[in-house]
Amino acid sequence: MRQTSLALALGLVFASPVRAETLPEYVADTIVVTPTRFSDIATDRAVNVTVISRADIERNPAVTLPEILQDYAGIGMRDLFGNNASDSTVDLRGFGAAAEQNTLILVDGVKQNDIDLSGVVWSAIPLSAIERIEIVRGGSSVLHGAGAVGGVINIITRSPKDRSNEATAGARYGSFNTRNVHATGNLVGRNVGLTLAASNDRSDGWRENNENRQSNFYGNARWKLDDGEVGFKLGADTQRLRLPGGRFVEPDQNLNELATNPRGAQTPRDWANRDGWLAALSGQFRLPKGEFAADLNYRSKEQEAYFYYGGSPDYRRTTLDMWTFSPRVKLPLRMGGLEHEVILGLDQELWDYALAVSNDPANIGQPINRVQADQRNTALYAQDHLRVSDALSVTAGARVEWFHIKAADHLDPAAPGSAIWDTAAPAGEQSERESAWDLGARYRVAPGQTIYAKAGRSFRFANVDEIYEYSPTYARQFQFLKPQTAYDQELGWEFGTARHGGRVALYHAQVEDEIHLDPYSAGVGNTNLPPLRRYGVEVEGRGSVGAVDLSAAYTLAFAEFTSGVFNGVPLKGNTVPLVPRHKLALIATWNIGAATRLTGSANYVSNQYMDNDEPNTLGVKIPAYAVADVRLEHGVGNWKFAAAVNNLFDEKYYTYAVRSQFNADRYSAYPLPGRHGWVSAEYRFR
Repeated sequence: MRQTSLALALGLVFASPVRAETLPEYVADTIVVTPTRFSDIATDRAVNVTVISRADIERNPAVTLPEILQDYAGIGMRDLFGNNASDSTVDLRGFGAAAEQNTLILVDGVKQNDIDLSGVVWSAIPLSAIERIEIVRGGSSVLHGAGAVGGVINIITRSPKDRSNEATAGARYGSFNTRNVHATGNLVGRNVGLTLAASNDRSDGWRENNENRQSNFYGNARWKLDDGEVGFKLGADTQRLRLPGGRFVEPDQNLNELATNPRGAQTPRDWANRDGWLAALSGQFRLPKGEFAADLNYRSKEQEAYFYYGGSPDYRRTTLDMWTFSPRVKLPLRMGGLEHEVILGLDQELWDYALAVSNDPANIGQPINRVQADQRNTALYAQDHLRVSDALSVTAGARVEWFHIKAADHLDPAAPGSAIWDTAAPAGEQSERESAWDLGARYRVAPGQTIYAKAGRSFRFANVDEIYEYSPTYARQFQFLKPQTAYDQELGWEFGTARHGGRVALYHAQVEDEIHLDPYSAGVGNTNLPPLRRYGVEVEGRGSVGAVDLSAAYTLAFAEFTSGVFNGVPLKGNTVPLVPRHKLALIATWNIGAATRLTGSANYVSNQYMDNDEPNTLGVKIPAYAVADVRLEHGVGNWKFAAAVNNLFDEKYYTYAVRSQFNADRYSAYPLPGRHGWVSAEYRFR
């Protein structure tokens, strides 16, 4: 029955006549930057790219980026709280618990993944500041470096260029006392433009002890030159978040907090704060032959978190500073009677990390442990795009990246809260060199019919939180791990136009030395996993029926161990946790009139093994779920009003659960809100 419904849904989308104007724009008709790191209409590159347009973002019933992204093929989403994406993870191509470290997130080409495990703050960029989102699936380390193993998601912010003088202000109110106010402004002169955006979100949260306070500011200035453009960006964000923990289930003890008190807090004292800043200077210039671009970026954050472990408080304050410098050049060449487009580039990343550990915020001036780490990444890359004929093109590229980290830990036994068993990790350092390559071909078999094939090697390095752990005797140490590598292959078929057609992709990836949290050994450490493979099918389609625009996305994903033993447990053939086999997303927009539209979205996700259940022996999985959202929007003059209902059918579900490492049948789940909604109003000043 489920397969029949899927076939009917996809068939309806593919066979429908052309009408849609605001459906996802595909690479065939869209200028994108992620596949080349230059602005290109990449019609002849062997890449799997989806572009989510500004119109797609505005009409979606969801109001957070992870929820919007889950509507597209190959992308999974996990959310702990359902509160403004305050602790959400986006997973490209089924990396499960390691998704955050294998899906590279960029904002205007600048890496947002940090060298700790804090995760990407999705709400740091206001939705009103986003122009489009570019999704590139599959290993992309040649151009984007370490961490681009599952793929790349590049959030492109709105530019003042080619826009009029205008301003927008709006407000939204919803369930759980959720409030949002936002404003954007655009000022344009003859050769200069300025865009400003700000937002403030406040919510009490569905769970107890889950209040969230988020504020963001973003500015983008552009100067147009005779032979190019210079830009400057500035941003800041703050977050104040309470952490409720999970809900315990243990049948042997007749315990089921999911059923008896799903909204309760397991950790009523826990909280986390963050303050972040960014500044970026960029330039793009036309050369007599080719183009030159360079980016100089600075990003900084301060985080503090408090955890209360049954009488053992733990307070941590982290600061992290990152500098990146990325010059690159694109040169058109003609060699051997054929046209080449060569991209050459340098990436330099400098990270400074500091962690202070204490038992209370009042004592952080004299921390128990003080950790310092410096990390340097330097890379050179080259890519050649060869046009063999009007129908055939070939792309080949390579990258070499040098990695060095140096870390030290200092213990103060006289610090408040220090115990006789506290230790400091001996100082250590690690140097590595890794390489990446890619090779692809794209062939237009007929108008509106294209096939492509590509293969490549990608990699990632362990981050500082993954190496600072306990030994089996509970002594602090730096556990330096081998780099993770992956070889992937993909075959794809694209058909139709940007607004009526679709894409089918088959992929396979073999991963070696995947970096993973190890919950089974004595102490809490990290390890390189035995070999794994990930493979599957991704299908996207779009079209329209009368006044209704339709899109559908289906993912069939397999992730399994191919050999090896993990803490005495044979893993060959076992399924990787947190990777659902099936995922289906449907979006329908009824254009009721010129000023009114109704949009509905639905997501079905099949069951999946829980985190920590690599042996696949718990006997309980995260259940399958289906969630539907609906949004009604109406414009009156310069006003735009909207209302939405999320989780329309009040599904009881959760997207994350973790198996206990001590009790055989115990696990902790993070339930998400039932039916809830919001209303909004926005005014545009012209």
